[in-house]
Amino acid sequence: MRLTLLGRTESMANFRVALKALSVAELVGNGRGCYRRLASISLRSFASYVCPSSRAIIYEEHGPPDKVTRLVELPVCDLKENEVCVKMLAAPINPSDINRIEGVYPVRPPLPAVGGYEGVGEVKALGSGAKYLSIGDWVIPSPPSFGTWQTCIVKEENAWCKVPKDVPAEYAATVSVNPSTALRMLEDFVSLKAGDVVVQNGATSMVGQCVIQLSYLRGIQTINIIRDRPDLDDVKQRLKEMGAGKVFSESELEVKNVKSLLGDLSEPILGFNCVGGNAASLVLKFLRQGGTMVTYGGMSKKPITVSTSSFIFKDLHLRGYWMQNWVNSHTSNEFKTMTDYLLRLVRDGLLKYKTETVPFQDFDAALQKALGKQGHFSKQVLMFDK
Repeated sequence: MRLTLLGRTESMANFRVALKALSVAELVGNGRGCYRRLASISLRSFASYVCPSSRAIIYEEHGPPDKVTRLVELPVCDLKENEVCVKMLAAPINPSDINRIEGVYPVRPPLPAVGGYEGVGEVKALGSGAKYLSIGDWVIPSPPSFGTWQTCIVKEENAWCKVPKDVPAEYAATVSVNPSTALRMLEDFVSLKAGDVVVQNGATSMVGQCVIQLSYLRGIQTINIIRDRPDLDDVKQRLKEMGAGKVFSESELEVKNVKSLLGDLSEPILGFNCVGGNAASLVLKFLRQGGTMVTYGGMSKKPITVSTSSFIFKDLHLRGYWMQNWVNSHTSNEFKTMTDYLLRLVRDGLLKYKTETVPFQDFDAALQKALGKQGHFSKQVLMFDK
């Protein structure tokens, strides 16, 4: 492909050099109309076929994330007809990202791989066949996909879902996994109505915070179990400000009959477990006859132990949830409808969760926090240069 620039015909490879070499006098001397044509070429024709070099966090083997990851430079690449180039704005470090690098997650990309699984970016360049997106649109991977820890990503247009730009980037970057998991677990396992009660452990996690707020909007009460910690009273207060009904530490539930702590709340019909071990047993103790516990994580790396009587005499149901399965069995339009709904709640101030934004160049420090090596911190969200 060749482009004409102020009467000079240039190859695509030389276009950038020729464009930079133009003097102000050449631009002004050719008049405003010529400037508009030049702007059109530089913003559409040139940008539509080339994606700039990118910086990426990669790993070439599985192992400790702080040992096997490194920053590399990826070269400039041409766009194919149906591809778009997206400049990343933000991407989180999720526990599943860490597990993939460690090699213990059930689904992993082939090596070498770029880290990260969700995020938000801005469309910077379009292939000639792109039809639905425009330069400047904010997009998230749809479905979530590998490789978001890089400054620029090239994928086919249909791999992206447009999202509104009137929410903070860190929320758009994190909507695909944790808030979506909370919504799906509330809607897909038990038919809940106003006045019902759900119980969960890991209530301070992003999913846990979303469960509290989404339940509150529906008139559903929550019983929330958190680990013992020095700032226990402050954490309880923050969760109650989000709409939590009751909040207990694990040690406060070391009583013979946990249901005596319910007060005027009815027995929960649904429970969520992301910890395992004793914390999962506490969720089971609260459930009413025929109740369901959904497991979506195992942070303690300890198994779930269930008494025989819980199955025979209480008819409890144990289920599992994995967001990837939902994504695989639903359309991109259904995914977009869900994320649009959640981001509307964010925009309206009805859904909030705590994150810690970190410049991309400080990835190593963010990773140490995500690994829990510097104490308890909020979810780390990498923010890319604008």
